[in-house]
Amino acid sequence: MARRRVVVTGMGAVTPLGLTVADTWAGLVGGKSGVALITHFDASRYSVRIAGEVKGFDPTRYMGFKEARRMARSSQLAIAAATDAMGDAGLGQEVPEPERSGVVIGSSASGMNEVSVSYEIIKSKNRLSPFAFLASVPNMPAHHIGLLFRCLGYNATICTACASGTQAIGEAAEVIRRGAADLILAGGTEAFVNEISLASFLSMRALACDNEHPERACKPFDARRDGFVTSEGSAVLVLELLEKALDRGAPIYAEILGYGATTDGFHAAQPDPEGDGAARAIRAALENAGTAPQEIDYVNTHGTATPLGDAAETRAIKAVFGEHAYRLALNSTKSMLGHLYGAAGAVETMASIKQMWEGILHPTINYEVPDPECDLDYVPNQARPVQVRATLKNSFGLGGQNACLVLRRYEP
Repeated sequence: MARRRVVVTGMGAVTPLGLTVADTWAGLVGGKSGVALITHFDASRYSVRIAGEVKGFDPTRYMGFKEARRMARSSQLAIAAATDAMGDAGLGQEVPEPERSGVVIGSSASGMNEVSVSYEIIKSKNRLSPFAFLASVPNMPAHHIGLLFRCLGYNATICTACASGTQAIGEAAEVIRRGAADLILAGGTEAFVNEISLASFLSMRALACDNEHPERACKPFDARRDGFVTSEGSAVLVLELLEKALDRGAPIYAEILGYGATTDGFHAAQPDPEGDGAARAIRAALENAGTAPQEIDYVNTHGTATPLGDAAETRAIKAVFGEHAYRLALNSTKSMLGHLYGAAGAVETMASIKQMWEGILHPTINYEVPDPECDLDYVPNQARPVQVRATLKNSFGLGGQNACLVLRRYEP
């Protein structure tokens, strides 16, 4: 029996660079940073006061005011991305076969903003909203998307820290391949710019700290890198069985060829310094795709700008690709967007597909001082016209959780 093929027919995104895929893409290819001083709360007492905030977002463009008040920001962002993805796929407001349609969303701490606000309310002894707990539950973004578009089939929430968005797309593709669904809205969402997350990562000494020049703070693979930038946003893709997409004449952006997931078994917060777990995830994705390492043209890296993480990822790529690693083009979308945690992999998968579709690779900005441990081609500072046929997307999360995708330009 022939393997069921899974394709991407729609994309939506809300990021620190814009409220649409088009605006985000224009910022990425132009080398623009979405990182700025924090406005969501007063960060003046913290040593780090920068983040990648979504700017100008109005949830009432996508839902009623009362509904928006009852919903976590992460759910609002996911609804916006899913609505745009459905429109992009030519599907409108309802999926064609509800019982054969599903939702898989990744998020590492979906309702943390609402938990933080609720705690402050409880301290002041005011009555808590009856919707406060529901807003904070991690599976609510998937619920709201399924409810809005009548996806009555498979529904899941993936919570594997920074790998969540990539793993959600990989798991969704596997669900379609095994025949349990024909269409899935898959992606990630996160609203993580709050005092709890900032204070937590500050205590871990994980954050970049250039408050004077926020746009230069995130420096993946550069010898001066000193940590990541906390961020927020969402991306949702419409994944469909190829035959169904062709039957309705849908646009086809790319094919999800393969998916692999592993764990380091090493440390809760630090990656395996040799990149062994990451390398196993890359190999698993390539094997699942039936793709040789030499067939990959481009890697969208995890690329957080942490000293340990970037070096470990570079070692993992060398371990899998050998000499071909030096012929690969690599870049870090986080250099411009910051780290969207559970949404990062989904946004970066969207960016990977756009790069294949448009024939141009966005730059890794702020790359000025080469690091001997990171000696590959990271497409520094300027976009580069390149025709990419096959892409590897890496995501590596806290807890040593790794997820990788192999994507290919659609070929009939």
